[in-house]
Amino acid sequence: MGSGDKINVFPSRMILSVMKTRYKGAQKGHSLLKKKSDALTLKFRATLKKIIENKTVMGDVMKAVYFSLAEAAYAAGDISQTVIQNADKAQNKIKFTKDNVAGVQLTNFTMHSEGSDVYQLTGLGKGGQTVTRCKETAQKAIKLLIELASLQTTFITLDEAIKITNRRVNGIEYVIIPRFENTIAYIVEELDERDREEFYRLKKVQDKKKVIRAKQKKFLEEYNAKQEAVEAASEAAPRNLLETEHDPDIMF
Repeated sequence: MGSGDKINVFPSRMILSVMKTRYKGAQKGHSLLKKKSDALTLKFRATLKKIIENKTVMGDVMKAVYFSLAEAAYAAGDISQTVIQNADKAQNKIKFTKDNVAGVQLTNFTMHSEGSDVYQLTGLGKGGQTVTRCKETAQKAIKLLIELASLQTTFITLDEAIKITNRRVNGIEYVIIPRFENTIAYIVEELDERDREEFYRLKKVQDKKKVIRAKQKKFLEEYNAKQEAVEAASEAAPRNLLETEHDPDIMF
């Protein structure tokens, strides 16, 4: 009997065929999940690299934003009230898109602008160029923040998907496939043992038949020898003419 964990089944050739089919399916599933895990890991590493790069750039961009804001405040004065008064609705909006990587849906954030620029007259009296440069720097920072948020979301989603996929790969590789292998080995061993028993039984039956045929042949030879001896003795003895012979009855 095969050692290790196995499925409790009755050993037969039909069950053996079913187990082999399921075993091939498990191997195919393991191969596909392994490829999926490799694809997700590749995307995960690329995303991590982009996150590190963006965070490195983000420090410099935020420094530039605060420096530009200080320049605008020095050149044009306090423009916060003007910005608050003109902010009736959002000009920059975030659009959600889905990206499919090996069956995993990844959310991407992209920024797009709607309507005209309500701050185009800000700083018209003085410091207009500085205010415009501050606005452009802030727009760059916002775009970078949205991209970083998209990468962070993708990073978390990929991390969970890789963990789940790797658990499935390990489960198939170390639990399901060995269980099918042990079950197939058990069925093959039982069928071989059954074939050996059947062969031994047939051999014993053939031996018994040979013994019976030998006895029958010997009996027939002895019987034929006795009959030949009786016939030879009867032919050698003189015939008595006085004995009445019994004629066989004639039937009409």
